[in-house]
Amino acid sequence: MKKTLLAEFTAREGAHDEVARLIGDYALKVREEEGNLVFDVYTKTADPRAFWIFEVYRDEDAFQTHLKAPYGGPFNTALAPLIEEDASLLTLLDPAT
Repeated sequence: MKKTLLAEFTAREGAHDEVARLIGDYALKVREEEGNLVFDVYTKTADPRAFWIFEVYRDEDAFQTHLKAPYGGPFNTALAPLIEEDASLLTLLDPAT
């Protein structure tokens, strides 16, 4: 079964460009993962500092492999001081039909 989630965070005032650069670099790496099917980055129209990342992985094993990727920790460490939340807020999603 596919693993689908939404990650959300808000860039601090003045940090939007740096967050956008970080997430852009990170997205390139995640999209190369064998088990990643989708890694789409959005900002809210009403609040461009609010980032939403829609992620889909082939299955739970692919998601666990993603979590263990060597670039994940450094990305999260660099992101933490640039966002309003303590960390990305993750919402796991299930198909409705």
